[in-house]
Formats: sequence, C-alpha cells, structure tokens
Amino acid sequence: MYVTLRERLTAACSEAFAAAGFDRRFGEVSVCVDPAMADYQCNGAMPAAKSVRRNPREIAAEVAAAVAACPDVSSCEVAGPGFINIKVRDASLVGDLANGIGIPEADKSERGIVFVDYGGPNVAKAMHVGHLRSSIIGESLKRILRVRGHHVIGDVHLGDWGHPIGLLCAELKLSQPGLPYFLGGEGRFPTEPPVTIDDLEVMYPRASARSKEDPAFKEEARRLTAALQSGDPGLKALWEHIREVSVERLEADFASLGVTFDLWDGESTLADGLSGLCDHLERSGLAVEDDGALVIHVAREGDTKELPPFIVRKSDGAALYSTTDLATLYAREMLGASRIVYVVDARQGLHFEALFRSARITGVPDTLRLDHAGFGTVNGPDGKPFKTREGGVMKLSDLVTMAREKAMARLVEGGMADGADPGEVERIAHCVGIGAVKFADLSTKRESGYVFDLDRFVSFEGKTGPYAQYMAVRLGSVMEKAAAMGLEASAIGTPSNDAERDLMLSLSRLGDAVVRAERSLAPHEVAQWVFEASQAVGRFYLASPITKEADAELASRRLALAAVARDRIVRGLGLLGIDVPERM
Repeated sequence: MYVTLRERLTAACSEAFAAAGFDRRFGEVSVCVDPAMADYQCNGAMPAAKSVRRNPREIAAEVAAAVAACPDVSSCEVAGPGFINIKVRDASLVGDLANGIGIPEADKSERGIVFVDYGGPNVAKAMHVGHLRSSIIGESLKRILRVRGHHVIGDVHLGDWGHPIGLLCAELKLSQPGLPYFLGGEGRFPTEPPVTIDDLEVMYPRASARSKEDPAFKEEARRLTAALQSGDPGLKALWEHIREVSVERLEADFASLGVTFDLWDGESTLADGLSGLCDHLERSGLAVEDDGALVIHVAREGDTKELPPFIVRKSDGAALYSTTDLATLYAREMLGASRIVYVVDARQGLHFEALFRSARITGVPDTLRLDHAGFGTVNGPDGKPFKTREGGVMKLSDLVTMAREKAMARLVEGGMADGADPGEVERIAHCVGIGAVKFADLSTKRESGYVFDLDRFVSFEGKTGPYAQYMAVRLGSVMEKAAAMGLEASAIGTPSNDAERDLMLSLSRLGDAVVRAERSLAPHEVAQWVFEASQAVGRFYLASPITKEADAELASRRLALAAVARDRIVRGLGLLGIDVPERM
C-alpha cells in the first residue's frame, strides 16, 4: 500500500516522540514554511515541552536524533525554539515518483459507499449560475473520493415533485383548459409532450409572478400540487412529460460542464412511499401535529440559533422537499451508504442541520456519516450574487458560451489558433474556457464566495486553469519533439539541479493534497497543488533542457521526469474535472 513521504516522516517523528515518553500526536509533519530551510518540519516539541515544563529544544534534539536514522531523511536539525527541520533524501524522491500515481487509498476500514448529492436543479427551469458551484464542486468531490478507494454514487437529486410543478400545471391549465390532463378519468393521454423546454422556461417565471399577484391562481397551484402527489393520473402523465423534456435539456447543460451522474433520481423517486412514511412517523410518536402540519421537533437546549420544527407534511397533506430529503436519506441508508455528502449552498445550512437531527431522532445510526459541504456564492463585481446586465439570473448555458468565447479570444490573441483546424480550435476553446471557470471556482475555499471575472480566469499567467493546462501541454510538446528525435526516456535519476529537485518534491506531494481534500471536502487543496506543481514545471523547463541537452543520458532522465510531471498534473486537473487539450 502506497504511503506518501510526509506520512512516512510523520510516522518516524511520532515513533520518536513515543520513545521519548510523549504522545504520538506531537509527531505530525507538515511542509516547511521556508523551503530554503528544509523540505518538511515538525513543530511538536513546543507543545510537548509545555505539557511537562521542559526546554523544547532539548526534546526536539532527542527526537531529531532518532528521526535522522529514518531511511527517507538526509538531515534532521533543530532550529529556533524547537522546530525540527527535515530534508529528505534524493533517492526517496526518485523512489516516490516511480511509485505509480502517488495517491494513497484510504484505509480499508474507512472505505465504504458514499453518496454525493449535487447538482439539484429543478425541472422545467433553465439551469443558472447558482447551479455552477454545486455541479463543479460535487463532480470534483466524487472524483477525489473515488481515487481514495471509496465506492461513490453521484446523484443529481432533481427538484421534480414540489410546488414548482403545481405552478406549471396551473399555468398550462389556465391557457389550455381543454387538455385531457385536466379532464379527470383514467383515460389514455398523449404520448407527445404538450410543451417544449423553451415553453416551460417562459411559463415558469410567468406562473411564479402570477401566484404572487393572484390568490386564486396560487390556491389552484397548491391544489394541483396536492392532487399530483395524491396520484391524479392526468396530472401524473403531464408531470412525466415535463420531467422528460426537462431532463433532456439538463443532460446537455451538465455535459457542457463535463459533469456526470450515476443516478438521475429526484424528489419524485420515493413519492409513492411518502404517505406511509409520514403515517409511520406519526404513529411512532417521532413526529407530531403542530398547527395542522406534521413536524419533528429538532431544537435542543443550548442551541445558539433558533431551529424551527422540521416539517414532513403540510397541513393540506402535501409533501415538501424536507419530506423527500428525509425519505431519500433513509433509502440511501438501506442501500448501504456509509456516508452522504450534500453539496448545497451554505445558506441552506439550517435545513441540513434540521434534516440530520431528524434522521438521528428517527433512528438513523451515527455510523452513517452526514456532511453538508456548503459553499459560498458566485458574485458580480459589486460583491452580490452574479446576475446579467439586465439584472436577471444568468443562465448556465450563457455563462458557458461566454467562457468559450473569452477563451477563443485569448487563443487568437496568442496566435495559438493560427493555421489550426477551426473545429479543433473550437474544442480547445471550450476545454480552456470551462477549465478556467472550474479552476477559479475550485481554487477558492469551498465556504468562501468569489467574484466572477472571466478576464482573470482565462489568463495564461498566474493562478489559473489555462496556466496549468498550458504547462501540461508544454510538457507534452517536449515529449513529442523528443520522440521525433529518437530520444527515449530512461528511469528518473538523481536531480541534476535545484529546479529538478524542487519539481520532484512538488510532484511527491500530490497524495497529501488529495488526502487533505478528502478529509475536509476541500477541492482547493488539489487546485493549490496543481498550481504549485505547474510553477515547478515552469522553472524546470527553463533550467533543464531536454531536446537541446548534449548529454543523452541526462536528457533521457529529464524526459522521464517530464513524463511523470505531465501525468501527475493531468491527473490532478482530472480530479478537478478539468481536461487538458492536446495543444494550446
């Protein structure tokens, strides 16, 4: 089983602290804050000394002497008040890069079935910029968890069973009351949808506005929602049409982002069992009636925020998304889930706190881990959630088009499109544009918002997706040129200069970044590694020529390093859901 260099050094330091009579936790090793001083450092001597009132340098010296014997260590010295500075052997760096992908799997006891709930668009409505982060972060977390050895199931969890459907039914009934869906009975219904997705995208905002102005229309939408959920055959047939045309558009929108799902389930998936679920909760006393609604009281003594009751059935008998969320959680537990990750806007935090408490109150065991991976908003220059110039919410498809066009402009400016096949340039522009948007999003800490700035995102300089993509493409170009010259890669050898060693050290840290990303559900850890590794590639490219190197053996070793660097950067970008074009 692969173990990263940092993990091996942590094990050595932990053993040394234990041998000196201290807790092993003091042996945690991290990247040295000053690369000129060392590769890694351990700061455990100070807190260890505080616990026994001893001089931290004395403890650090004792630990350092033991760690110096570790086969991965070339030097281990004490600095300052008790920092333990560690430099690794070049041979260990070489060995690490020869060890496959450089990403350790999670311990077998920790692996399991993980559901990642992301995407979450409502049917009959165009995806908009608000769906961007859930889709991008969710896709990345799915990939990160998979590479760590978990069995991951990505579920789009469509909003397809609530009040928005009732609004659409009411709007269609108002304009076409003679449609067979509204006439009652069990008769046969048309096989072709009565509306297109374009129709629905016009109808929904109109219906939403009408419900705010017309109480009778609002009541009709509520009544139709309840009738649909009670099994009205005509409304169910109409709902199936609405869902069908919506999913077709949603699949195209997600595909444009490179986002895929294992399940296309929605709130409706468990609709037939919602009534029975509510009855069970009521009979068992787990849920009680409150002002006509059926609720679970989740507030606890000592709460710092007011947490209202979790409603599982409205007073009119209709289910809510809280009902379907709880039913879906139960279903995932029955399928053997060990963990469920909800990638949803941080502003829904109270809902998920109530959902998780309701799950525990109603018998879901603590062995099923429940996480809300909340995220901040995508903002405009004014710091408010991003909108179009007209003030409306920007469609996701329009945003994708903007990114592609901006990337195309940059490719043309840089002369990268000169003489190329137009179709290939279009594909590259899409790859670069989407990669730019994804990297900007994922390089931001998940909990934070960020300003949407395409000019900055598509830059080929700085901490951007195109910069990392370009470095991978540059390595690929060098490898192609070397192959044309008949130069073959040998085994990676001892670094011949500082730039090569820095690159080796950077590449060896991919696994640590992935482990941190998994534990904190934080893709920015991988994005940061990609950027730092790309910077190291840039320095290596300038300091270590390959095709112009007179020493053939040295050129072959450098070519081998270039191949590993490209593979790991491409792999890191892949964990972010970012592809690398063949050329730029």
